[in-house]
Amino acid sequence: MAGHSKWATTKHKKAAIDAKRAKAFAKYIKAIEVAARAGGADIAGNPALDLAINKAKKQSVPNDNIDRAVKRGAGLTGEVIDYTEIIYEVRGPNGSALMVECLTDNKNRAASDVRVAVTRNGGTIADPGSVAFLFNRQGVVRLPAEGKTEDDILMAVLEAGAEEVVESGGNFEIMSDPSDLRAVAEALDAADIHYDTDEVEFVPTMHVELDASDARTFLKLADALEDLDDVQSVYDNVDLSPEVMAELEKDD
Repeated sequence: MAGHSKWATTKHKKAAIDAKRAKAFAKYIKAIEVAARAGGADIAGNPALDLAINKAKKQSVPNDNIDRAVKRGAGLTGEVIDYTEIIYEVRGPNGSALMVECLTDNKNRAASDVRVAVTRNGGTIADPGSVAFLFNRQGVVRLPAEGKTEDDILMAVLEAGAEEVVESGGNFEIMSDPSDLRAVAEALDAADIHYDTDEVEFVPTMHVELDASDARTFLKLADALEDLDDVQSVYDNVDLSPEVMAELEKDD
């Protein structure tokens, strides 16, 4: 897949290790609550809950937080957990586009917060469908490339439904149909290959390159959206060249 840039690698590393750890935990906690509400607290009878818990543990979410989320979601604490999934389509500077996934218990608050973040940071809310066509929904597994070759990964996941393996700045990205994502992750487990994340994502069909000025606006917009409590994930079609990255690093 063309356009896997240093920027793409940098933002995923940033998401994995930076200071927004509490926000990252909240994403997995919400997923547990939603799964428990839909199928109950019994992991043996609720595969979606089992999967959500495993993902949370993989990201080092504390067991106490996980246990409380299961009980809240299943209604065992008396709290009512009722989340709605909303996707906003956003246009950024110079042809950049973002898909913003929200999981919220207050649709009006989420809509207001997203609209304010977008309009104050150089973006516009797009009409439904006017940005989505620039993305495909795909399963994506990310893992460190160190000590492994593309052939090693392909051998482990090809029969599980993997469509493509891409090396990107010290990491591999395994692309699949969303319905095959679980099988791909299980194939990696069976091969004793550690992976960092396995998610269904909006993957851009083509990328837009931005100059340093537009990149600054775009990053401000993306950061503002990612900081919102109701936002689970933000996907984009931006590719920043090494020259632009070097220019941006001077700002730090």
